[in-house]
Amino acid sequence: MRKRIVVSFSGGKDSILALHRLQTSGKWEIDSLLTTLTEDYERTTMHGVRHELLELQAESLGIPLREVWIPRDCPNEVYQERMQKEVNGIVADGIGHIMFGDIFLEDVKTYREKMLEGTGLTPIFPIWGEKTDAIIAEFLKKGFKTVVCCSDTESIDASFTGRVLDAQFIEDYPAEHDLCGENGEFHTFVFDGPNFSFPVAYKLGENRLAKDMITNKDRFYYVDLLPAK
Repeated sequence: MRKRIVVSFSGGKDSILALHRLQTSGKWEIDSLLTTLTEDYERTTMHGVRHELLELQAESLGIPLREVWIPRDCPNEVYQERMQKEVNGIVADGIGHIMFGDIFLEDVKTYREKMLEGTGLTPIFPIWGEKTDAIIAEFLKKGFKTVVCCSDTESIDASFTGRVLDAQFIEDYPAEHDLCGENGEFHTFVFDGPNFSFPVAYKLGENRLAKDMITNKDRFYYVDLLPAK
């Protein structure tokens, strides 16, 4: 009997590949995609992708969304309160597991495990501890397609934003940084792949440079991905 699981979902390459691993294992029933969005912007909180594109992505994957809405510059206690409410709802629905696409950040993994202690929800990490170059190779070999929607200009050049991750991207990418962007070098939006029923059409909109909330310095370079009719 397959176990029901919720997928912590950013819409980026790591969570999509980890989801695909679960789907092809035959061991899991995917209940839903759990995503955090920012109320004032109506975009995914970490990647800044429009809600409409997220909905199209979920539609193509054939999996319903569970949306957690948080305010802009959300205090940690508010985030934890709203996430706890969602976790309680997931458990009440009879679901016992949640998936994360983390690769090697021990502090992030530990935070997730501690947050879920005693909730009845067990975290699963399908790609944890794997080499990032192997993850990218698998991602591309399986036919996934993704575009960089944000880059950290303190790590990589802003010109990587808006580019599709392909062989040329890998060749141009600075060797001293993690190829999966696991340290926050960049974030992505996956628009096609073997578990998509249709490609999510998009076009590149305006670019903007956002400040680091801690240092107040211009740092994160975003491109506005627009639905392409």
